[in-house]
Parts: sequence; C-alpha cells; structure tokens
Amino acid sequence: MCGICGYINYKNNYIKSELKQRQLAKKMADTLYSRGPDAGGVWVGEHAVFAHRRLAVIDPEGGAQPMKRISEGYEFVIAYNGELYNTEELRRELKGYGYRFETTSDTEVLLYLYIHYGAECAAKLNGIFAFAVYDSMRQRVFLCRDRFGVKPLFWCNTDDNVVFGSEIKALFKYPGIKPQIDREGLCELFAISPARTAGRGVFHGVNELKPGHCMFIGRSGMSIMPYWRLKSEEHTDSYEETIEKTRALVTDAIKRQLISDVPIATFLSGGLDSSFITAVAANEFKKQGRQLSTYSFDYEDNDKYFHKTKFQPSSDIEWVPRMVEEFGTKHNYLVCPNDALLNLLDDALRAKDLPGMADCDSSLLYFCREVKKQHTVVLSGECSDEIFGGYPWFRDPNAFATPAFPWCYDLSMRKAVLNEGIAKLLDLDGYSRQRYEESIAETPIFDGDNAEEKRRREISWLNINWFMTNLLDRKDRMSMASGLEVRVPFCDHRIVEYVWNIPWDMKNRDNVSKNVLREAAKGILPEDVRLRKKSPYPKTHNPFYEAAVKIRLKQIIDNPSSPILDLCDKGKLRDVINGDSDYGKPFFGQLMAGPQFIGFLVQVNTLLDEYKVKFV
Repeated sequence: MCGICGYINYKNNYIKSELKQRQLAKKMADTLYSRGPDAGGVWVGEHAVFAHRRLAVIDPEGGAQPMKRISEGYEFVIAYNGELYNTEELRRELKGYGYRFETTSDTEVLLYLYIHYGAECAAKLNGIFAFAVYDSMRQRVFLCRDRFGVKPLFWCNTDDNVVFGSEIKALFKYPGIKPQIDREGLCELFAISPARTAGRGVFHGVNELKPGHCMFIGRSGMSIMPYWRLKSEEHTDSYEETIEKTRALVTDAIKRQLISDVPIATFLSGGLDSSFITAVAANEFKKQGRQLSTYSFDYEDNDKYFHKTKFQPSSDIEWVPRMVEEFGTKHNYLVCPNDALLNLLDDALRAKDLPGMADCDSSLLYFCREVKKQHTVVLSGECSDEIFGGYPWFRDPNAFATPAFPWCYDLSMRKAVLNEGIAKLLDLDGYSRQRYEESIAETPIFDGDNAEEKRRREISWLNINWFMTNLLDRKDRMSMASGLEVRVPFCDHRIVEYVWNIPWDMKNRDNVSKNVLREAAKGILPEDVRLRKKSPYPKTHNPFYEAAVKIRLKQIIDNPSSPILDLCDKGKLRDVINGDSDYGKPFFGQLMAGPQFIGFLVQVNTLLDEYKVKFV
C-alpha cells in the first residue's frame, strides 16, 4: 500500500518550472509519509505532476513509483496505491499480447493493462486500489478507485487545476486549498458522521472519487463515470450449490490475498469471520512448511469490567485460544492500555482528517502500530456482516419500519449539544433523511422481489454503501497511519456480487445469522467456533476511559477559545458530562454509546482547532 497525490492542468507546462513543481509535490507527499515509509518519488510532466510514497509489499526492489513506460512512442506514467490479487493472470494475458516486464510488481502489470485496454482495464481488476495514469496518447489523466472504496482518493478543482490525493491533508498543502466547512459539511459532521456521504469530503470544495468510479481529465474538461455496479437478479442455484459456491469464492479470495514478499499475518478475534480467514491461511501456510502468525486485541482490565449486552453477547478473547490450539498459529495477544485510548484520540483524528469512531479508532491505531513491529501485511474480516446479513438491523422490525439509517435512527444525542441557532440552521433530521432517501433510490431493483425482500435489499444497499465504507475507511486510515497494509478478503467483488442475490431464506435459514457463511465454513472451522454468536469489534468497559474523556471535554468547555463552542451550547455539553452512561444505547452502530460520543466531540474540537477550520 502507498500514498499518492498530484495535480493536472492542460493549460500549464509544468516542465518549465520543474524544480518548483517537485518541491510542491514532495511537500504534498510528505503528509502521506506514514502510508509509504519505504520510499518516495516525484514525476513532473508537461501537464501533470505525480508524487508517491511507497510501502513495499511486492517486489521491493523493482516497484518504485511513479512508474513510467513508453509504448508506441507515447509516455504513460502511473501513481498507484493498492494491491492486485489477480496479478499473475493479468501478466500472462498481457504477455500473450507481446508485453515484456522489467519487474514482478503489480504496478507494472496495472500500467501495461491500462496501456492496452484504456479505461476498460478497471473491470479486469481484482483488488483494492486507487491510481492515476498520465496518458500522452489519449491526452488525458485517468483516475480510478476500487469497487468498495477500500483505498481512498480525494480531489479538488481550483483555478483550472485538478488536485488529488490519498488523504485530504495532502490537498491542503496545495496553494489555495483551505480547510473550510460550510453548512453541508457541518451536517455531515453532526448528522452523518462517523460515516460520510459518498463523494463528499466534508470540507468545502473537497470531493471524493466514489467507489467503483473513474475520472477523466483532459484538454476539454473533466468527467466522472461508474465502471461497476451491483446487479439485482434471480438467484438460480440450489441451497447446496449456494453453500458450495460461497465456500469456493471465500477460500479463493483468502488464498489470493496471502501473496506477499514481506511478513504477513491475520487478525484473529475468535469470531466467525476472522476464524474462517485464519483457518484457510493457516492450512495454506502448513502446506508450505510455515507457521501463520495471528493477533488478537483486548483492553486493559476488560476481564474485570466486561458485561454482556444484546450487541456483545460474549467476549471474543475466550475463543481465541480455541483457534490457536486448533490451527497451531504463532499468536500474539495485544492489550491496549487505558491511557492510550485517550492519548491517541488526536492521532486518530489526524490519521483520518475527520472525527471518527473515537476510542474504537484510537485503539485500532494502537494495535496497528504494535502489529507493524513484526508484520507489514495482515488479513482482516471486515465486510462479512454487511454482505451476509450479520447485523441486528437485518432482522429488526424497527429497521424495516423506520425510513432512516438503521445504525443511527435517533439523532437526539447529536442535536442536544448544538446551540439553538446552529441546530435550526442545520436541520440534522432533514439532512439525514435527504441522504437516506437519495441512497435507497439507487438500490438495484429486481422485479421478482416481494415487499419484504425489496426492503431488505434496501437495507443491504445502505450497509454496503454507508456502514461498510465507513469501517473500511477507518481500517485503512488507522492501519496506513502505522505503515501497515490490511487486506479484506470478504470485500472481493465476486463474493459481493454472488451473495447480493442470495435470498434471505437461505442467508438466514432456521433463523441462524449469516447461515450461508456458517454452512460454508463446515469442515473448515471447529463446530463450536462455527456456530458461536456474533460479537463486534471489542471496546473498553473500563470506567477509566469514560472518566478520562469527560475530563478532556471539561477542559475544552472551560477554555473560552475552544472552537467547538461556536457550534455547541456550553451548558448542554456539561449535561453530557454529568449525565448517566448508557452503554446499551449506541448513537452510532452497535458500539458508540455515551463515552464514545464524548470522545467524538473531543475529536470535533481537535479538528476545528488544529486544522484552523473556517466556517463559510
């Protein structure tokens, strides 16, 4: 994985000021250093400038970027962030057309694939990616992002320049692009966050290239188009065929993602998803005479304070030894200290450039930094719940009846802290409803669906396009801020395309959550692990964190220059501090309850303060 950035203007000739452009591009790329601590490079062309920070995973010696190749007298240059899992198939295909390779990197394969197919190359890719190609033959720059937005890509249009970067912070190093937030940005922060509307970067003028989309920038202007969409259609496979095909798709995705020239491991919570990945990976390693390394996470003193809720019926940590014994992995138990949850809130904000999931982010950042000490690549179980229907709202009557995001029905906690004028200006309920209605209107329709299936498909669509992308963004930012590459096998588009059309009576047969995946794991996982109830990413139950984050918010309130006080009522913020905790009533998803909301408010203040945000 890497970080990319650059800018394009077909009215300029950047070569005439090459030294100046190199200095600017390097300044932008330096903000992405943690994404690519191994190497960096800058390329200056007549109408475009690319910069790159590299985390070397495949072909550390030969994969330097930006990479340039000449074909039929034309210059092609790529800056690429990602990993392709069908590299060898594509390499063989291109060799058949006469292409010759100088490296074993997937970067060179991707560049030649674009040279040969142009924009149609995107549909051939199996992987996670965001990249830019300078194409002197077609007189354009081509930008592209993977189907589910695992890898980020933001852009701005300013004074005929299109500026792009893996992270928003890189854009702010370009002259004239400032951290400003308008009404819509505030609505994103307080009505939608820590999720984010696809295509919007929250800051005024900052856009996001949507997942599954590509962008063309040429002499005549700029255009954006999708290259991939989910399709709703009849599922014709029998139940037995469905289980077998799901098993084949999942195991193939895991095996493909085990390719690496640097140390690789898996995250192992003891849940169904991470256990499936670990089992397949461990068996593959055994065939090669190797031992798989695994990691599990918990919090200091959680064994003393954990209590069951409907969202967390059991502690994951008790299941980890079962998996380690069964598959003989070299396991690493990581425990996050209480003070790190608070101390890393600001670092987590800086990694994302936006407020996130509070201590869920800061703990993940801590864990990723620890994992990076021994490994550079890990596989993780994200996306399974959204795809296979694992969340409570897939079967909750409230979700079916309420026209709202099912992980965030009630905005009362958010609205309660705003001052009266801001609350009236923003109309958080109206904004959230608008975004919700826009999104469900895009749900791919299948005429054969009854009303219940149609509604469940809408909920699935919302999960994939909102909740899943939020978790993927979180995992990318916290891991890449640590120089760690995280791969997500369940996000293989072949799995998503197939499972999308599996009917609910198969997915939830006998009222078993994620039944299709559980059945696919038969013979791969021990039965007790295969059938255990879902428990989400852990959070701390230690009262230390809540007390500490309340002190932090109190300090912010007591400082009259704190920028959050321009938006929030001081008395209402004190009410939040003095109110009773309710760990069973999340304000977002399954985990973010009262203490996490306080951490979120702390991150909002840090954003406004450190980034010197102006309201427009």
